[in-house]
Order: sequence, then C-alpha cells, then structure tokens
Amino acid sequence: MLRLTRHPEPILRPIPHHPWESRYVFNAGVVYHNGLVHMLYRAIGEDEISRLGYAVSPDGLNFYRLDQPVLSPATPWEAWGVEDPRITPLEGKFYVLYTAYSGLGVRVSMASTTNFITWTRHGILLPDEDNKDAALFPEKIKGRYAMLHRRPPDIWLAYSEDLIHWTDHQVIMRPRPGTWESWKIGAGAQPIRTEWGWLLFYHGVDDHRVYRLGIALLDLEDPARVIRRQEEPILSPEAPWEREGQVPNVVFTCGAVEIDGTYYVYYGGADTVIGVATVQKEDVERFCRGG
Repeated sequence: MLRLTRHPEPILRPIPHHPWESRYVFNAGVVYHNGLVHMLYRAIGEDEISRLGYAVSPDGLNFYRLDQPVLSPATPWEAWGVEDPRITPLEGKFYVLYTAYSGLGVRVSMASTTNFITWTRHGILLPDEDNKDAALFPEKIKGRYAMLHRRPPDIWLAYSEDLIHWTDHQVIMRPRPGTWESWKIGAGAQPIRTEWGWLLFYHGVDDHRVYRLGIALLDLEDPARVIRRQEEPILSPEAPWEREGQVPNVVFTCGAVEIDGTYYVYYGGADTVIGVATVQKEDVERFCRGG
C-alpha cells in the first residue's frame, strides 16, 4: 500500500505584514523547470479575497516568495478571488487552470505565462456551469488537448482542439460509498506521465467532510480508462496544522513534481498553510505495475 511521508512542518505560512496573504496560504500548484520548483499558491488576506502568490525553490523544501501577488482578480467573474492553480507545461508555456469565484458563480478559467510574472488571460473554459478542480494534461492525446474537471461528485475528462472549446465530456472516476472518498472526489495535481500511464494524485472527501489524498493511474492513450486506483488514501489529515485551521481536517493538493527519484506532493493543510509530502519513485512504480 502506497503512503506519502509528510514533511514535519509547513513549508509556507501566512505573512502577517503582507495584507494580501496575512491570513491563509494554501492549495499550491507546482512545476519543476530548469532545476527549480516554481510554485503558485492561493493566498487570502485582510479583504478575504483570494490571490495567487509565486514562490521558487532549488530543493523543493525551502521557498523564496515574492512580496506581491502575481495574479489578482481582474474580471467580474473573479471578483471574490482567483483560486486553486494547477500548472501544466505545454508547448513552451506554462498553462494555469484556476477557479474564478464571484457572485456570478464558480468557473474554470485559464491563464498562461512564460515567467510567472507576466500573464495572458484566456478566459473561462466551461462558461455555462459551476465547475472546478480542473487540470490540463501536459501533451496532446491522439491529436487533441485533454483536461480533467469536476462535475460533482465525479472526476470528468474532456477534449479540445484549441484549449478553449471543450467537448466529449465523460465521467472517469466516481466516489466510492462507505469509504474515505464517499461524498465527492476531484483532480488534485496535474496529470504526470509515466511509462505505465498518467499518474493522478487526487482528493476525496468522506461523509464527515474530511479531505484526504488518493492515487490512480490512467491509460496513456485513453485516460478515460482507469488502470489502477488504490483503495486506501495516501495522505490523511493527522498533523495539528492539517486538523485545525480555516477548514479543519483537510489535506488538498493542486500540484506534484518528480525530482531525482522522489515525488513531492504539495498540499494545503486545513486551508491555512502549505505542506509537502514525498514518496520514492520506485514505490510509485510498484503501484503502477500493480505490485
């Protein structure tokens, strides 16, 4: 059975003298590029509006962060915040799917960047529905772009010719009654390619609203086919800073990377701080092979 090993302390906490991130930092998307871990994280400050901060690390544990947010609300759909970024390197850019939140609803939105400082907004991808927990695959599948998203309570897959208009929506994973993921599930980190399939670190919620992390493997050519899905969670809220905070009993990931034979899974603890948990690549490969 695969389990993650948590780093003993949060790696990012709120900064009281930064008004935009003084209360909570959580739900970080990450990408490993040119020897650095680049992180976008959700931050909430005095006005209770979510913005995205940027941090960078040479080792995946010690992060240097900017004093100001890099992506802030800029449209009516984002009036209450930009949330939960998931980063995918694709065709020479970093595409970020995030949740736009406002009184108008909750929408999957996309922006792209090459440096995490200057951004191009691409707007709302699924305009007619409340939706979130979306993540792009890092390459085309049979000539089309692919995306995971969440129509409650299930994980869905969709395809696109242009990254903007999405079709062929289908359910690929559902909650499992009577388990740690009985209420709803959603994509966590961006899908990670392995030789055995697409590795998916995802989240599940039980009937008591406890959030845990799970792991699944999707077929490379047809990601609607789930090759393997572990029955037990790989991380549960156990540390004090995962059990107590803005939303108690939550571990929630938006990003994972593989560095030198180790997978680093970044997650929000109780929607208040950011933690990281690791697992060796050989252990993940054993899971992928069915061992």
